[in-house]
Amino acid sequence: MIDQNIEVSQKYELVVGLEVHAQLATQSKIFASDSAAFGAAPNEHISTVSLGHPGTLPYLNEKVVEYAVKLGFACKGMINQHNSFARKNYFYADLPKGYQISQDQQPIIIGGQVNIKLQDGTTRSVAIHHIHMEEDAGKSIHDQHDTHSLIDLNRAGVPLLEIVSEPDLHSAEEAGAYLTEMRKMLRYLGICDGNMEEGSMRCDANISVRLKGSTTLGNRCEVKNLNSIRNVQRAIEHEFLRQVNIIEAGGHIDQNTLNFDADTGETSVLRSKEMANDYRYFPEPDLQPLHLTKEYLDEVRRSMPAMPEELHKRYTAKLGLSDYDASVITADHDVVNYFEQLIAQTSNYKAAVHWLMGTVRSYMNEHHLTIDTLPLTPPQLAGLIKLIDEGKVNNTVASQKIFPALLQDVNATAEQVATEQNLLISNDGNELDVFIQEALAKFPDKVTEYRKGKKGVLGLFMGEIMKRSKGKIDPQKTNELLIKALQN
Repeated sequence: MIDQNIEVSQKYELVVGLEVHAQLATQSKIFASDSAAFGAAPNEHISTVSLGHPGTLPYLNEKVVEYAVKLGFACKGMINQHNSFARKNYFYADLPKGYQISQDQQPIIIGGQVNIKLQDGTTRSVAIHHIHMEEDAGKSIHDQHDTHSLIDLNRAGVPLLEIVSEPDLHSAEEAGAYLTEMRKMLRYLGICDGNMEEGSMRCDANISVRLKGSTTLGNRCEVKNLNSIRNVQRAIEHEFLRQVNIIEAGGHIDQNTLNFDADTGETSVLRSKEMANDYRYFPEPDLQPLHLTKEYLDEVRRSMPAMPEELHKRYTAKLGLSDYDASVITADHDVVNYFEQLIAQTSNYKAAVHWLMGTVRSYMNEHHLTIDTLPLTPPQLAGLIKLIDEGKVNNTVASQKIFPALLQDVNATAEQVATEQNLLISNDGNELDVFIQEALAKFPDKVTEYRKGKKGVLGLFMGEIMKRSKGKIDPQKTNELLIKALQN
């Protein structure tokens, strides 16, 4: 039965378009001076403007425009220099004005693309239809009263960018990769924290199926307010099979708005899908058209940070990092910031990556830390790498003794710790010769075995020398002197 279902589903192509709502990290709302901060008590960040009281007028937050333009440049879209706002009319209890100020005919960004990489290593571009500015609605709360829903309007008027892709995705994996790249882009730009659990990045998925080879889109269903990348993928996988089964049974796909139940992994109908004319869009009468000058756009472009794709190329081409290491570092903007500070103070880029991807990451995972909460500064780590490069300590001493000490004191330097704990490698060749002779004297039978060709006993001698020297040896130099002593 399972094989039969797989065979049937292979006749169809999945078609997905995503609408990502990114809540912008501005201090105030898009059309009012109320705080846009997350986490306040219900209905604390409101005013007569955000509530749409008669006689009040909206006024545009210029930071919202700047953030939209930055995202447009990052996505390689066309910046629309002549913008206008529109009223999108609908009634919900958490929409106090009865309409939402949005953009309709003249969005701020037209077109663009996001490059994604799949697990098999293939890459492709996902096309963006447009990006527009709008205000958020409030929030309905259904689980705090037995018979009533509660309304929190703190979120009403918080600025959003709605990023609408073309129906250009054909698998749940592609959708997940697209959302991951979009969230990374928003974080790099510093315009949205991308926290889907807190609702600062939300996603609606428009899902349809068609026979492979067909160019006609099927009726789509929109799954609303998905709050994690995994749930977006689960909803897509479920909807694909549901729609295929309906069509195979001779049924028809109704164009509905759906809810996704994360517990069951299934969708259910919320309402019939609204069309654009249901919203009765008309030009917002209280806001002037917005004209963006070339000088303004050039200024915003100059303020853009380096983006992940650009950094990845630089790390592989100029720093000699592997594709994997560059991908891991650029996956997190905070890690990039740390790495950039680190390589500003050490030219041993491979050692920097080795420490970040190895000892540092293991410590963070073990103690549930992120790079921005790590109690080890880039200058401290650069100093530790320098000690190793200069041959003053070995990697074992660095990772097992100096690294833990630096974590306890952000003001300490690697050299200070090594000096205070008497960990610096001794340059006294006579002392090293003594350690070697003592190790050989302790295992005379192993000396005989080595001279008969059993080279594997070298590790035993090195361990003994390491123990006697308390780790204060140069392994490479010691290994050379040990072999020389064994051959005499």
